[in-house]
Amino acid sequence: MAKKGSLPLIYMIGMALVVVGFICPVFDFFIGTLNGFDFINFKEFGITTIGAILIIAGAILGLVFCFVGGKNSGMLKLVGLIATIAGGVVLIIGYSGDAFSKGIGKFFVDVATYGFYMILAGWIVGVVGYITKK
Repeated sequence: MAKKGSLPLIYMIGMALVVVGFICPVFDFFIGTLNGFDFINFKEFGITTIGAILIIAGAILGLVFCFVGGKNSGMLKLVGLIATIAGGVVLIIGYSGDAFSKGIGKFFVDVATYGFYMILAGWIVGVVGYITKK
């Protein structure tokens, strides 16, 4: 009988989608397309920089935690998932400014590109993978 693999593949795919989506163009504004790294600015360190760092760091740590065994591996994966989702919320709130009260959903759907949707899909797949432990 073959040994069952212990890697959480669904969770891993979700976190990999977040990393790839962060690298791809996320928004297409009139000034050009922006990927996730364009939101990181250490000269004018602000809330958008913190959000972008949380997204990529949480996703990378989530991928690394897939290969870590032990008692706390599930908790470590949850921390990575929560960090990347919290980073997305912080980035959207910080970047939108006063547009948050004026219909942020319509604004971001109009300028979002495939990287944005890959990040959203990665979060959904990551949550499903964490819940099902697969």
